Amino acid sequence: MPIKLSTYLKNTYGEKIYRLSLSSGCSCPNRDGSLIMADGKPSYGGCTFCSEGGSGEFAQMIKEPEEIAGQLEKAKARIAEKTDARRFIAYFQSYTNTYGDPDRLYALYKEVIERDDIEILSIGTRPDCISEDILDMLKKLNAIKPVWVELGLQTIHERTAKHINRGYELSVFQDTYRRLKEAGITVIVHVILGLPGETKEDMLETVRFLAELSPALDGIKLQNLNILKGTVMAREYEDYLKNPEDAEFPFHIMSMEEYTDLIAECLALLPKETVVHRMTGDGPRALLIEPLWVTDKKRVLNMLTAKCALAFLEQK
Repeated sequence: MPIKLSTYLKNTYGEKIYRLSLSSGCSCPNRDGSLIMADGKPSYGGCTFCSEGGSGEFAQMIKEPEEIAGQLEKAKARIAEKTDARRFIAYFQSYTNTYGDPDRLYALYKEVIERDDIEILSIGTRPDCISEDILDMLKKLNAIKPVWVELGLQTIHERTAKHINRGYELSVFQDTYRRLKEAGITVIVHVILGLPGETKEDMLETVRFLAELSPALDGIKLQNLNILKGTVMAREYEDYLKNPEDAEFPFHIMSMEEYTDLIAECLALLPKETVVHRMTGDGPRALLIEPLWVTDKKRVLNMLTAKCALAFLEQK
């Protein structure tokens, strides 16, 4: 069985390390029209599941690199209301955080990573946005402190990827993964479970693929599909509810029990050296359409803990 992120951090740093949700001010090539799709048309809609906040609704946006110090202090203040944490992961989640001028991004990330209270720089991005200049930037930063790059894969299945408007083929992910690992960068892969049209076996195939990567996968984020208001997927879901029998990509909203059972199966497939960064996801309550059970985070985590412990015992 793989290792939980909290356990990995405590073993490595001797204490709990907290994430600070930050913004680099980047956009996304799948939103601004620079990404040309297979049909020759520019993409402005982004991935169909992605909200206007770019999957980072909890981070404060910035426009200039010098604004990052204030953003950090505000993020730390929110953490300080609950804990006396002293060391942090600087987590740039929203949009595509390697999409932009490498010099600007290097100045921003260098300022952050050189702070005494920052232990790790974590950058969320797309596999098609790691140019050689960006890779050189990541290597320089990684020489200062650990850099984690989170790649949004979601699924290995091309049919699904086209439907959700991901905008790149699996081969692009494979090439980027190889280059990042050769550069000594820690790679975390994001997977969404429950995408329209995917069966349980489809989801397990994605996890098996990642479990068999070489070099071995450093980390994984497993998340249930959240249907959020204002997204393309929300409109598709509304249409599906009206005519489910006509759907080429039918929706199946998993129950909490079904989802937690699936997570236990996914974890059993992963190498023991892989760090599990997330097992569930809870979108903003004001935007969430389905599944509503994710808002009861304590109950979800308790059920996950119990079922994953059982899966571990059954594996022995």
